[in-house]
Amino acid sequence: MKRKTFTTLVATVSLTAMYASTAMAQTVFVPEGSGNSILVVDGVTGEAIRRIEGLEAIHGLGGTPGVPVLVAGSFAEIDSAGAMDVDKPAAVSADDHASHHAKPERQMGPTDAGLSLLSLIDANGGEVLRRIVVPGAVHHTAVSPDGRFAVATHPAGDGVSLVDLIANELVAFVPTGAMPNYAVFGRDPDTVYVSNTGNGTVSEVDLTRGIVRRNLVAGEMPEHMVVHPSGNVLYVADAEPGHVLELALDSGEMVRSFDIGGEIHGLGLTDDSDRLVVAGRGEDKLVSVNLTDGTQTKAALGPEPYHLTLLRGTDRLFVSSRADPKVWIVDAATLEPTSDFAVEGEGHQMVVLP
Repeated sequence: MKRKTFTTLVATVSLTAMYASTAMAQTVFVPEGSGNSILVVDGVTGEAIRRIEGLEAIHGLGGTPGVPVLVAGSFAEIDSAGAMDVDKPAAVSADDHASHHAKPERQMGPTDAGLSLLSLIDANGGEVLRRIVVPGAVHHTAVSPDGRFAVATHPAGDGVSLVDLIANELVAFVPTGAMPNYAVFGRDPDTVYVSNTGNGTVSEVDLTRGIVRRNLVAGEMPEHMVVHPSGNVLYVADAEPGHVLELALDSGEMVRSFDIGGEIHGLGLTDDSDRLVVAGRGEDKLVSVNLTDGTQTKAALGPEPYHLTLLRGTDRLFVSSRADPKVWIVDAATLEPTSDFAVEGEGHQMVVLP
């Protein structure tokens, strides 16, 4: 039965395999937004492998090495009738499907929240394993390092959905702050950090309790984030002011602020964790920040570099354009594009898996 197979796959993830896998060939999954699909690309050549169709307005895509499941969040909302008519995966019985979509015992999320869908996808074959109804349009998603939890941000609902990937169900809605945008994990699989663009904070969420432990002040409009591999530092893109903030996670205090200039969007750390690469959407540039001395290297790239992801064990960046339907493959050392490939719609939150 598909559900049992899926549960077994997630529950038996090996952390040893997760870290060893980064040296292997990598596959990049590019959600195509208004293209209503996910493009699957060879991380070395940039050639298309396949396209996963029938996924409306996917902006958020979460995944983690060693976990063969992707979590795709739709930014489109559906009505209550549509929620009951969610397509039943072929290998799920009618009784199981009906039980899954039965009226919940309690309301999750704001009482006036709309409805949207999270799709759990087999990363190897592209099959949709399960669709889960969540309270409101989904912006970004994240999967915990151990594959136990998925988190989806709901900007209109001022909170995040928490999905148990073993039980395959929505288990909690956690209010975080105004307009939650991005979610990122560090070393602890039970803790996720959520940027709240509407009130300039980052919420530290305890997933086992379903609560916010604390809120960190994070500039004016925090969006994308990345955690340093040490687990002690969080880098936050304060988007419209064009700053990257360095927050110490033990104290919650801001240590440094890097002035990138212009509106910024995606960011990521290089393999050696010595440099931070930032997509300068407002000024058509990529910026590399040396984290030892704060010096910056800039290179023109446009129009509107948007989301970016680094391929571990390589010198490559994948950077999408918000203005054109394409993704650049960029040399991380020089910040120069080496090639590009077309997408349908817009390239949003990309995931790299071995």
